[in-house]
Amino acid sequence: MQEFTYKKNELYCEGVRVSEIVKKAGTPVYIYSHAAFTGRLKELQQAFKAVNPLICYSMKANSNLAVLRALVKQGSGLDIVSGGELERAKRAGCPGEKIVFAGVGKTDEEIAAAIQYGILFFNVESLPEIDAINAVAAKLKKKATISLRINPDVDPRTHRHISTGKKESKFGIDLLRAEKAFVNRKKVPFVDLAGLHVHIGSQIESGIPFVHAFKKVTKFVADLKKDGVELKFLNIGGGLGVTYNHEKPQTAFDYAAKVAPILKKTGLKIIMEPGRFVSANSGILATQVIYVKETDVKNFAIIDAAMNDLIRPSFYDAYHRIEPVVKKKSKSVVYDVVGPVCESGDYLAKGRKLAEVKRGDLMAVFSAGAYGYVMSSNYNTRGRAAEVLVKGASFDVVNKRELVSDLLASEVIPAYLK
Repeated sequence: MQEFTYKKNELYCEGVRVSEIVKKAGTPVYIYSHAAFTGRLKELQQAFKAVNPLICYSMKANSNLAVLRALVKQGSGLDIVSGGELERAKRAGCPGEKIVFAGVGKTDEEIAAAIQYGILFFNVESLPEIDAINAVAAKLKKKATISLRINPDVDPRTHRHISTGKKESKFGIDLLRAEKAFVNRKKVPFVDLAGLHVHIGSQIESGIPFVHAFKKVTKFVADLKKDGVELKFLNIGGGLGVTYNHEKPQTAFDYAAKVAPILKKTGLKIIMEPGRFVSANSGILATQVIYVKETDVKNFAIIDAAMNDLIRPSFYDAYHRIEPVVKKKSKSVVYDVVGPVCESGDYLAKGRKLAEVKRGDLMAVFSAGAYGYVMSSNYNTRGRAAEVLVKGASFDVVNKRELVSDLLASEVIPAYLK
């Protein structure tokens, strides 16, 4: 996280003190680096230039409009999974021909909106979905392009909750059913089966599972070609791992060296859908210590960020590095870093050795740019955190903190209860 550095023992995001941001935006607050987001994208663009892919950032990792706009201006397309994300893509200025639509449960309304906006293609997850897209396209008198998501039955060697390429997963179509879809393609005249898609999971540190998956898929492409099926696209998804703690994931250039030769042989237009790789280490979550609680068995640093702000530690048992915003000379203490939500699972770290903290101290939770704000909730009627984007020596609040009045605005008490 080179854009988040300490200068004279104080944490900066690019050229701005984190403490300065907190004075304006309060805590908890997500802080993103413009240089980090665009830098990770440029790294992928350079690493894969031999195959000239269309990189469609997976906005489910971080869908802040300012972040999306920064990436779109850098040449990125977008990978979406809902009608709401389609609207975000529109507002970020992403042209339809740079949008791919994934997800296992697209509604007819979402399909229609995407066809009307002219997206590049749908990543299709099941045979019934092909029929649904065909029916919607027929009503609109337009042809929809689709890419079949292949489930190659490859173990990505990652957390079970983010493994998507094994045959028991809800994602994708096995090779036999995919072949059946191509054989029967004339039965869906308003659909153009133009590509294949493979995404085996997230936070994958090694290139080996990718190589195995892509070899299976490229063989399938060759078999289809023998049967007279000409494809246009091969979507290789995302899944590149990042460093949260002591992981040593492959670099974009290492990954490209392993898979680009395989991809180039297909002669197809390559689509990539990175999410975590671009965003995880492009943001932090700043929080403040409310209380320090000492017991006979544990010390608790109780902070104002909670599981509703960053659920990854509770949900995935994920590790996030935590450091003081201002470093001081002090002894080390082992803490459980916990939030104020009324759940025993509300923690950001357990048994973590940290510099001693006091009430009012600021702490930074690192690697929080992916699956942070987007997975946050209003549990315990807590407003979601603010979001800030830093560029050089300036910063902007790009998403205001939710107020309780915002949360209650849509609720109505029926007349009979008044």
